[in-house]
Amino acid sequence: MDSFQKIGHQVMAMPKRKTLIFFVFLSLGLGVLQAQFVQEEEDPFKTFQETNGVANKLDFFYETPNRYKNSSAYDWLEVVKVYLNTAEKSKDTLGIQVYRLMQAQLYNDIADHYKSIAIANELFKEVDSLDSTSVKLILQLLDLNYGKLQMYDKQIEIREQMQALGITQSVPFYDIYANMGLYRKAMEQYILAVKPTIPDNDHLALAKHHNTVGYYLYLDKSPETATNEFKKALGFLEVYINDISKQKSDKDIFESEALKAEIEGNIGKCHVQLKEYPEAVPLLTNSLSVLEELNNGSYKKQIIDNTLNLAEAHLKLENDETAKELLDNEFEGITIKQEIKRNKLLADYHDKQESFRSSSSFYKRNEYIMDSLKANERSILQQQLVAIVGTSDLENSRRLINEQKLANEKIRSEIQAKDERINLVIISLIFTLLGFIGLVYAYLKSIKNQRLIAEQNHIIENSLKEKDSLLKEIHHRVKNNLQMVSSLLSLQTRNTKSKAAIEALEEGKSRVKAMALIHQKLYQNEDLSVIEMQGYIESLINSVQSVYKKGGHNISITVDAEGTELDIDRAIPFGLILNELVSNTFKYAFPESDDNGKIYIHLRKNGDEGYFEYSDNGVGLPEDTDERTSNSMGLRLINRLVNQLQSKLNVDRANEGVRFWFNFN
Repeated sequence: MDSFQKIGHQVMAMPKRKTLIFFVFLSLGLGVLQAQFVQEEEDPFKTFQETNGVANKLDFFYETPNRYKNSSAYDWLEVVKVYLNTAEKSKDTLGIQVYRLMQAQLYNDIADHYKSIAIANELFKEVDSLDSTSVKLILQLLDLNYGKLQMYDKQIEIREQMQALGITQSVPFYDIYANMGLYRKAMEQYILAVKPTIPDNDHLALAKHHNTVGYYLYLDKSPETATNEFKKALGFLEVYINDISKQKSDKDIFESEALKAEIEGNIGKCHVQLKEYPEAVPLLTNSLSVLEELNNGSYKKQIIDNTLNLAEAHLKLENDETAKELLDNEFEGITIKQEIKRNKLLADYHDKQESFRSSSSFYKRNEYIMDSLKANERSILQQQLVAIVGTSDLENSRRLINEQKLANEKIRSEIQAKDERINLVIISLIFTLLGFIGLVYAYLKSIKNQRLIAEQNHIIENSLKEKDSLLKEIHHRVKNNLQMVSSLLSLQTRNTKSKAAIEALEEGKSRVKAMALIHQKLYQNEDLSVIEMQGYIESLINSVQSVYKKGGHNISITVDAEGTELDIDRAIPFGLILNELVSNTFKYAFPESDDNGKIYIHLRKNGDEGYFEYSDNGVGLPEDTDERTSNSMGLRLINRLVNQLQSKLNVDRANEGVRFWFNFN
């Protein structure tokens, strides 16, 4: 008989009054024990320090969902630094690696991303001595830091390393699209990449999926549709929480509580977008309360977003002082967009209080931030375009081509093997069969060979059609991507006040259009190997005229390139050369009037020899052209492109206007 059975028998033997007193004291005792247990359980910082062993400390650090509940990340950082110093003095290699990894994570949690990246990169140099778990944690940390800093090219490099090491199956782009503001594209990519991987009975994963889809719709200013997705997410989450058949760990419970609070906050933000402020306030208040209690450094952005939206709702409901208290919070790790919104709300508050000087100061802060953003916007945009266009669509296209080539080789090998087997059978039958049987067999063999040839031709024709279709699709995608670049440059032009910057962007847009036109002509042609230059040159001139709307329409243009065809390796340099020459004529050749302006373009290709000539009757080149060539991007670009064609550019300024010509192979 165990101790619980003995206690039970003793209780049954007591009188009723004594039994009641016993249970009261028993309840109080259990309550004290439970309180002590909870108190100890609720101090992860203390438990971390009491945990023995470097590996155990690392496991506890990453498996504790609420490690900053009682102590901040700065407290953890100080303790980890002490452990690191001790490990360095004792030359404990494992300890140094583990505590440096924790240090990098803590710097990320306090938004010191550059320090976090520096430490993580130093650790990754020792990849050969690290276990797979540590490598995965380091790469995930680098990915997170680069994303926060909008260094998308670096982020994609890290993801490619993770794919090469087998940590991930693919390189996702949807979060990068979202950071670029392409929320619809981000949502489409996310659904394609994630939804097929979720089992129908994984209700927690489905809740996360619908929450993410809803958030992209919210960012895309579609609050009604977003709310429907958030409600689906809540439905799946309730099923997961109420499912008693699955045992849930403390980490699972923490994750589900945090997700529920996040979803409620997202619904509240949708109500703010819809100007339904009374409905938004309780949802945002409850979400903030839960997320602040559970905050482990991962919910800073959501907490700040919810606080700003709650302040906006209170301002609209005339609860000005409540809104001011929310806006006066110390926001650690606030983003630029959040800072702009906070300044706008503070300016609105001071406007309502008729404190116009304070209001003006917040408006000026936002102007300064916006000016800084515009100064950096162009380089960030170029980085994003290189990362997304260069890595995503073109790499996928190359992969499809390689797969198609392998499939074609496999078909040819199978046909060749089949022919060899048939020939062996025929040879053996020739030596064994005589006379009439041999003639009959020869006849049958002829029929069979014809059938095989027909099948082979059919397979090859289908393969060639698929290849042509694929190549057209590739050129179409490249053209679309270049058009997107041109559109983004147009958007940048509208937001740029500098005349020099506008001209540079327009020139860049014209060059991008020249390349896009090549790919458009290719996928429109039946023959994908060459481009008919007469039509291409005429289309290019029309494109340049559309850029320079105020000039070039009265100039008489003669194009002599009928019947000339060039491959893509020569067509692209020719397109860019023509783009520069025609643009220069439109801009500089006729400063007063272009009524009598003439342009002559001649292009011929006979066998391996070709000739190109361009001339106009404008004012000609200035005297210091040779000196300007080193400073002019257009002239330097023309010379480099001519060199690429293995030729040399000739310029004639003796007669009226200017004449350019060169021979090429």
